[in-house]
Amino acid sequence: MAKASARHILVPAEEDCNNLKAEIEAGTDFAEVAKKHSKCPSGQQGGELGEFSPGQMVKEFDDVVFSGEVGKVLGPVKTQFGYHLIEVTNRTE
Repeated sequence: MAKASARHILVPAEEDCNNLKAEIEAGTDFAEVAKKHSKCPSGQQGGELGEFSPGQMVKEFDDVVFSGEVGKVLGPVKTQFGYHLIEVTNRTE
C-alpha cells in the first residue's frame, strides 16, 4: 500500500497561495511560512501532516501527493477548504 508524508499551507485565496509559493522558492523556510500563514491547525507544526495512505485526504489533495514530485512545493491546489501549497516529504509505493 502506498504511503506518503507531506506538509502543507492552507490559505483562503489563490493569490495568497501564489505569493507564499514565491516567498518559499526565494528561500524562506516552508515551516516558518506555514506557522505564520496557514489556516490549518497543522500550521503550528510547520504544516506537518504525518504519514497517510491514499483516500485519507480529499481527492484533489491525494492526487497531487501521490503523483507530484517529492521535495518540490506543489500548488496552488484548490479543495473545499481553500488553497494549499503542498510539499511531499516522503512517498513509498
